[in-house]
Amino acid sequence: MKSQNERLLEYLKQHGKITQFEAIGELGILRLASRISELKKSGENIFSSMVKVTNRYGETCHVAEYRLIDA
Repeated sequence: MKSQNERLLEYLKQHGKITQFEAIGELGILRLASRISELKKSGENIFSSMVKVTNRYGETCHVAEYRLIDA
């Protein structure tokens, strides 16, 4: 069984980026920022930026988007 960090890193390598919404829906990860922090501490080069998304009520929100940067 893979750890959350392993699943997250694999997802980032395949898709290049992830938001909290995707982490919950695709990977079952509720504390994405914590997993990102752990991956950064282990040496992964991950960049974050704020992006606009639309919530289920049609409202625009800003969320963090994390990208794996090729070294």
